[in-house]
Amino acid sequence: MVTLFRILKYGWQSFLRNGWLSVSTIGIMILALLVFEGLILFNVMSKGAVQAIQEKVDISVYFKSNVSEDTVLNLKKSLEGLDEVKYVEYISKDQALANFKTRHADESTITQTLEELDTNPLLASLNVKAKDLHHYDSIASYLEKPDFSDSIEKITYAQNQVVIDRLTSLIDNFQRGGFVLTIFLAFLAVMVTFNTIRLAIFSNREQIGVMRLVGASNNFIRGPYVIEGILYGAIAAIVAFLVFIPLIGFMSPHVANFVPEVDLGGYFSTNFVSLFIYQVLFGIVLGIVSSVVATRHYLNA
Repeated sequence: MVTLFRILKYGWQSFLRNGWLSVSTIGIMILALLVFEGLILFNVMSKGAVQAIQEKVDISVYFKSNVSEDTVLNLKKSLEGLDEVKYVEYISKDQALANFKTRHADESTITQTLEELDTNPLLASLNVKAKDLHHYDSIASYLEKPDFSDSIEKITYAQNQVVIDRLTSLIDNFQRGGFVLTIFLAFLAVMVTFNTIRLAIFSNREQIGVMRLVGASNNFIRGPYVIEGILYGAIAAIVAFLVFIPLIGFMSPHVANFVPEVDLGGYFSTNFVSLFIYQVLFGIVLGIVSSVVATRHYLNA
């Protein structure tokens, strides 16, 4: 306990002694932690946006007018057996006509034209929804098999493909970009903390030499600098989290306007404790890693 107390004491003294170096190190770590927290919240937003988009995107399969209902229902059952398919909705010719009349009830010209027709001009169809945006391509490939060519009149995937591909590409690029930025800032934070601790070791080199002469172990010498790194990370994490609280309050209504399905403020409130713990742990790990690397290089431990 005496040894631990001394390590904590020396670590705190070294943290205070470095002054502006400590402030600059904490500042860099705050940036890295803000991006880390932002990446977590962006993943929440992107998942909500993807789910909202998936509910609005589907593939419509229209069948030729002479195709029997049994054939359509057999294909529906076949599609439902695919792992990529979330669900399949069957719309008969009569239902399609009823839906069309409802949508155009205020347009008298269209209503009168339909009443003059002897037959139903609309086709039976299947609306196919995938579990993930990336799965639409494989579903469309399945529907384009020669076995179904005699029954299917048209598949709308080609019309939606550009939109689907652009959305998936945009979301993937944002996620990759956020991950790369977090790694870069984390590396920068480690390097700044590393150099700060190296400077502290250099300024205390005579004291370290005396400690070695009297038999101090490398772990005892390293301990205060690890504590210093932990202080950097913990303080940076707390400050970064406090900065995020008003940011969430400001961003939440704007995000809700853009993606109504995402309640950013609600998610932050519900996961407040776990997000804070992740933030502090990430900050402490940054501090410990940079401290251990710096002291290992110096002590050749």
